[in-house]
Amino acid sequence: MSVAELAVAIRSGERSAREVTEATLATIATDDPSLHAFVDVQIDQALERADSIDAAVARGEDPGVLAGVPLALKDNLCQHGELTSCASKILQGWRPPYDATVVSKLREAGVVVVGKTNMDEFAMGSSTENSAYGPTRNPRDPSRVPGGSSGGSAAAVAASMVPLSLGSDTGGSIRQPAALCGVVGVKPTYGLVSRYGLVAFASSLDQIGPFATTVADAALLLEVISGHDPRDSTSLPEEAPSLVAHLDDGVAGLRVGLCTDLLDGCDDEVVHAVRRAAEVFAGQGAEIVEIAIPELRFGLSAYYLLAPAEASSNLARYDGVRYGVRVEAGDVEAMNVATRTAGFGDEVKRRIMLGTYALSAGYFDAYYGQAQRTRTMIIEAFDRAYGQVDLLLGATTPTTAFELGAKIDDPMAMYLSDVCTIPSNLAGHPAMSVPFARGAEGLPIGVQLLGPGRSEERLFTAATVLEAGASS
Repeated sequence: MSVAELAVAIRSGERSAREVTEATLATIATDDPSLHAFVDVQIDQALERADSIDAAVARGEDPGVLAGVPLALKDNLCQHGELTSCASKILQGWRPPYDATVVSKLREAGVVVVGKTNMDEFAMGSSTENSAYGPTRNPRDPSRVPGGSSGGSAAAVAASMVPLSLGSDTGGSIRQPAALCGVVGVKPTYGLVSRYGLVAFASSLDQIGPFATTVADAALLLEVISGHDPRDSTSLPEEAPSLVAHLDDGVAGLRVGLCTDLLDGCDDEVVHAVRRAAEVFAGQGAEIVEIAIPELRFGLSAYYLLAPAEASSNLARYDGVRYGVRVEAGDVEAMNVATRTAGFGDEVKRRIMLGTYALSAGYFDAYYGQAQRTRTMIIEAFDRAYGQVDLLLGATTPTTAFELGAKIDDPMAMYLSDVCTIPSNLAGHPAMSVPFARGAEGLPIGVQLLGPGRSEERLFTAATVLEAGASS
């Protein structure tokens, strides 16, 4: 049953929101101890919310397009009065005094939030192993990672604990775990979804997006959370896009660029899956154009200067004074040092130091300035490519899910997991991962669709075609 069908059943009284919520909480209680997708399950709050939806239905009111549908939130999305830690010791026990805009929109749509999901600390990682709460495991093979940094959100959907979840994507943190867990994951156009209430990692790159088991479910959720928000200065001044209505438009006549630079360095089984996806498009009337965008190979280097630089600035607020953990010491400076030393994990410290160095006097232009110029070069390269094709097709991530612990001590190997996803963040463009095949070990392989800014309608139409042509 799709989430739209579930919501219709609840709104009609055929099913009760409480029944659905109780079943969801029971599944989490049974399955999550072995996977650790959740860091906080909001049992009482979820049941109270479900009861209020059932009461509204009984009064003849419409609780919303997603009435009674259970959903999980990544632990970096603020929710009034609920624990929000970014999987970091430094925010342990913090309860925001307000809701993120997406949380408010979900409430208006009738969603039942059942809890917060595990993540790499402050969204810095590609495996969900950099969490103060311990790692999340991949439901497809618990000896392997679910990807990151939104690994808990991806795993919760892949394990059928919830039908929907939200994550954030700064360099691939929705799409990469979606590919490794075999679910749909979407990074919208920058500014399409409000970032108000998303705890910042890198403000010019961060974007909130959906996880779902189907393209249609992801489209409906994205419609709900999109739209202009005056509280976010980077929010696009336009209405939410119409996605569900165009899912079945087809790809006949569409020019799809098979991007060879989004296949370089990928495992053979990943390359094979992407090329077979191109054949699916061709079989449905699309024109396939092999296209090279060599500038994309510089994306990883630019990202790991720009994102840490912004993180260095954004994370300066965690100083032991205003909120969060405080470690007492002899004076303020010593207290700041002690608090940040105890509160931040190794990967967060690594990126803060790298970003601080890139922004320091004497190095700013050589590192941060050059990275910004490289970002502009990548944006211009994308613009030229979209002058030739309507969409791009490539790998989401170079490999299937790797084993827990395999890359945790090798930052560069870990960073390379995002080499195919980072360029879209740098450009601010939408992209999505669609589960399409399985590798030799039965692990999911996702393929990535990329488009120019505000091309979500076209992306979802193409994704529907891929979903229909995917192998089991």
